[in-house]
Order: sequence, then structure tokens, then C-alpha cells
Amino acid sequence: MHEAQGRGKAEFMTATLGAFVLGTPDPRALADFYRALLGWEEADRSPEWVRLKAPERERPSLSFQLESDHTPPSWPQRPGTQQMQAHLDIQVDDLDRESGRALALGATLQEHQPQEDVRVFRDPHGHPFCLFLPGA
Repeated sequence: MHEAQGRGKAEFMTATLGAFVLGTPDPRALADFYRALLGWEEADRSPEWVRLKAPERERPSLSFQLESDHTPPSWPQRPGTQQMQAHLDIQVDDLDRESGRALALGATLQEHQPQEDVRVFRDPHGHPFCLFLPGA
């Protein structure tokens, strides 16, 4: 456990990240994309909610919830457009190989690439995500 300073004395923190959730018009389809990309397994599935987890641990997990009016953000960000609230950074060992695999699974490589050792993609529902090499 980590100690947090509060009111002049040490307190123990009990909070931990449990999941990251993406809104999507089709939770099952988007979960299938990330399951194949990450090699994770399905923990829960319904028409409105899917949760994936790494095979060796329960949390943190990646979840997908139904948002029928989802609007993908712009990239790069521009004033007056849907702004990106968050994105996933996915570490890979071989950027070229994993980029090819992401494309084959249905990702789209973005034109604007801010760094040489990072690749910015969109998943099939328009959420930006990055593949990056260790140390980037």
C-alpha cells in the first residue's frame, strides 16, 4: 500500500485503478478488436457491456459500454471539434509487426504521427490509441 499525506499524518491509500472504459455503439465488436489486439480474455459480455482482462490477472481491465450516439474525437485535436478525453498507450516489442497486425484487425493508421517510436491509430469505432516501443 502507498502512504498519502493528509491533515498532517500518513494515511494508507486503498484506491487502485480497476478498469478503463470506452464508449461505443457496438461494445461486442469493439471488445473483439481489442481482445485480438491485446490477447486478453473476456470476463463479462452482454449487449450493452463487455469487460476484457489479461489472462494472468483480474484487474485492471478494459471495458466497453454502449453509447449509441458516440462521436469519435478529432486527431490531431482542433478547436470546435470533438476533443479526445483519453487514449490507450499499448507497449509492443516490434512496432512494425504490431502495426501491421493492428491494421489487419481493422485499425486505421493516422496521418499525423508525432514521434518516430510511437504510432497513432484509430480503432474500428474511432478511438485513438498508440503503439509504442519500450523507452518511448
